[in-house]
Amino acid sequence: MLKSISSSSSDDHLLSLIVSSTGKLHLRQIHAVLLRTSLIRNSDVFHHFFSRLALSLIPRDINYSCRVFSQRLNPTLSHCNTMIRAFSLSQTPCEGFRLFRALRRNISFPANPLSSSFALKCCIKSGDLLGGLQIHGKIFSDGFLSDSLLMTTLMDLYSTCENSTDACKVFDEIPQRDTVSWNVLISCYLRNKRTRDVLVLFDKMKNDVDRCVKPDNVTCLLALQACANLGALDFGKQVHDFIDENGLSGALNLSNTLVSMYSRCGSMDKAYEVFNRMRERNVVSWTAMISGLAMNGFGKEAIEAFNEMLKFGISPEEQTLTGLLSACSHSGLVDEGMMFFDRMRSGEFKIKPNLHHYGCIVDLLGRARLLDKAYSLIKSMEMKPDSTIWRTLLGACRVHGNVELGERVIAHLIEFKAEEAGDYVLLLNTYSSVGKWEKVTELRSLMKKKRIQTNPGCSAIELQGTVHEFIVDDVSHPRKEEIYKMLAEINQQLKIAGYVAEITSELHNLDSEEEKGYALRYHSEKLAIAFGILVTPPETTIRVTKNLRTCVDCHNFAKFVSDVYDRVVIVRDRSRFHHFKGGSCSCNDFW
Repeated sequence: MLKSISSSSSDDHLLSLIVSSTGKLHLRQIHAVLLRTSLIRNSDVFHHFFSRLALSLIPRDINYSCRVFSQRLNPTLSHCNTMIRAFSLSQTPCEGFRLFRALRRNISFPANPLSSSFALKCCIKSGDLLGGLQIHGKIFSDGFLSDSLLMTTLMDLYSTCENSTDACKVFDEIPQRDTVSWNVLISCYLRNKRTRDVLVLFDKMKNDVDRCVKPDNVTCLLALQACANLGALDFGKQVHDFIDENGLSGALNLSNTLVSMYSRCGSMDKAYEVFNRMRERNVVSWTAMISGLAMNGFGKEAIEAFNEMLKFGISPEEQTLTGLLSACSHSGLVDEGMMFFDRMRSGEFKIKPNLHHYGCIVDLLGRARLLDKAYSLIKSMEMKPDSTIWRTLLGACRVHGNVELGERVIAHLIEFKAEEAGDYVLLLNTYSSVGKWEKVTELRSLMKKKRIQTNPGCSAIELQGTVHEFIVDDVSHPRKEEIYKMLAEINQQLKIAGYVAEITSELHNLDSEEEKGYALRYHSEKLAIAFGILVTPPETTIRVTKNLRTCVDCHNFAKFVSDVYDRVVIVRDRSRFHHFKGGSCSCNDFW
């Protein structure tokens, strides 16, 4: 190869060799010849060589690129842009922003939108909002506000830095929005938990609001993620229909996301239908199916799917094994869960257990009342347990009323400086379940002193593509009077059927059981279920999504509703799905 470079007088031949170079060794050989023949001084040759080195070499060598760039006596604007772009792809993006600032101080270089775009990408990579604001100011003063591509990159910066307000302002200023602009805005809403707005934007794109945009596979992926987060099954079906109607169904990532969406909306029949129709399946496909079965309480089916995957010669990933162990935990399959965990530790799957895997086993043992064994496992871990594992055990202490161990777990969380409002709520639940009201009072005083505020429970139900949200004692819904009247009627019917409020779920030391029962009457999921019964025909499945773990009383309430009203009620709480049918729950009261 060296001979061909040295003897060739054709620049085209030289450039083709640079472009076709396949690795660092080839580029080093070319670099040596360029230095020896002084062709490195040729601006065009240098540009092609430097671009190949800085942007196309895998793995990238940013230090080598910096050395080559620094040896260029008079780099052009194009060379500087290439270097800034290389920094934006590296682990040192801050250096790219510094180079951009140096470039702007050099009055011999004109303002350039590409420079600003690559510098913004450096700020996105490093999360540097202040640097991004400076670049925004330069974009304004340079008169580049009409550059749609640059403005889209600016939107991405604000989105990454969780500043959805400014991202929306930039979006409104873009003169000609394309699908990428819309996708960045949707991604921004999703990242900033404005999930319902994602569905609104998808509808606007689908209706061709700008006449030149149409949802693509990225738009559909983001919309499906939003539907999964909200539990918006009906809207998810609309996105699925759009995918089929527009020839996008062959994309593997979309099929995988559809399996995940249907699973997280509690519709395992639809998830399996999509999975069964897939022409190609990878480990992500199997992981989505196994995890979906796990969260919906189909533990044995998840194990069967895992074994089937192994038969196809597909090796599990860390997330696959997390889903498998979670399936064992949610279904109370203690022996099976410990067996798979032991197989992991033996090296069979060539994956060492991580914190998530240990967390699943702690959850498994905790649900099975083996709290001391779970505590011993945590203490014997090779790695340092994180706050999530301690919270998992704390949740088990709450369920089983183990006050002594719960207090020890809280001490560990305080030691970690990781205690959150939810930790204290779990301990409050534990104290109240065994009637230790003096401890409840002490803990509430401590929370007030530390200014710890709890997140209110919030339940959502979707109706014809619209998501309705409720909090405890909610009076904001336009049909509140009808909802409360319906809930009163439901409570009366359930009482006749034998339902009695589980007063241990009430954390306040009220004077009588009647007062405690009244306080429990208007929890958010009860309001959502009452609304569902009010507005849907008989036998319609009611699907509710809740941001917290469902309490014992609301769990009992949903069981009675499913029996008395002959409804399937599906509740997704913070940790799993509960499928209520005929007075029973898929979790077998094991959650």
